[in-house]
Amino acid sequence: MTDAAEATAGFYIVHVDPAERKDSNYLAQIDLAPFGLDGQFEQVWLHDLGDGSYALACIPFMAYGLALGDVVRLAADGRVAEVVRRAGHRVLRVLLNEDEDAARWAGTVDAARFCVASAGLLSEWHGPRFVSVDLPPGAPAGVVFDTMGRIVQDGLGHWEWADALPFTASLAA
Repeated sequence: MTDAAEATAGFYIVHVDPAERKDSNYLAQIDLAPFGLDGQFEQVWLHDLGDGSYALACIPFMAYGLALGDVVRLAADGRVAEVVRRAGHRVLRVLLNEDEDAARWAGTVDAARFCVASAGLLSEWHGPRFVSVDLPPGAPAGVVFDTMGRIVQDGLGHWEWADALPFTASLAA
């Protein structure tokens, strides 16, 4: 494999409907190897702030230590290299377990979608099972915690905070 092919090879996690898409956006990648996901990259949407920094315009699915609105700088290869300033948001990520009972599965997905919408929060879905929820400072998140907590307690999903680990750029960047 050539160096150019090696640089583009890998598995990419993409944001189909970023939370804060605008007419003008910038795309960058985050190497997920520092988070134990060798060969995987998250493609993120950014707003160019005009001073060499960019604000995250999507809610991270896999990268740790980043949230919507955080300001980052890019390395020469177009990958996120560092966090310049945090926006104060947090990301709650929930992975729903598929259920053999179609009605219960549909109810679980509906409950997850409804609790986020009823709280007026932004979210992004990666397929039918994985949701990242943006929690800005002071967000009314009680209904989200209650509902998602029941889903997890009933063995129908798993959750984690995206800031459980700090952001770390790949050493190869």
